[in-house]
Amino acid sequence: MSSALPFALPVLAYLIGSISFAVLVSKLFGLHDPRRFGSGNPGATNVLRTGNKTAAVLTLLGDCLKGTVAVCLAKWLGADDVVLACVALAAFCGHVFSIFLRGKGGKGVATALGVLLGLKWPLAASALGVWLLVAIVTRYSSLAALLAALAAALAGFWLLPSLPLQLAVCAMAALLIYRHRANIARLRAGTEDRIGSKKQ
Repeated sequence: MSSALPFALPVLAYLIGSISFAVLVSKLFGLHDPRRFGSGNPGATNVLRTGNKTAAVLTLLGDCLKGTVAVCLAKWLGADDVVLACVALAAFCGHVFSIFLRGKGGKGVATALGVLLGLKWPLAASALGVWLLVAIVTRYSSLAALLAALAAALAGFWLLPSLPLQLAVCAMAALLIYRHRANIARLRAGTEDRIGSKKQ
């Protein structure tokens, strides 16, 4: 690996993660800017509130794939586990603190899943399984995301081969939970919106 790549790869991963598919897809479909309605979060769940399921699915796929692409590119270029951990965290942080959205961004659920998929698919599958189970039973996207993040952090210590990668997943989980602090408050108060609701 070139001596510059360990520094360049996390920067590139951050830029890839910073691409907001919620904003891009909404513009493509002529929808309102997701930062201007509903929860104000530029993510697939808020795009779904427009009623356009195709736009929401494309947003979800785009946000997921950018995490996978960043990690797989680093793997392909021969990154060691320390650099790979930095790339994984940088791609996630790019979504959460997008340079293209002036440091703002989404909550990172789909991008985190994409990162996990790039690191090791069974880890992504376990997190997705938890998300689906909780979402189907409770219809709370936020609760599903919180429990999936915790599951990924715990499963990472079993499925990932090194401490840097395990810590990167824990850091993503912690930041994802922090980004859901308002949702946690609403869940406790019983005022959180369920999947499919059209919050105005």
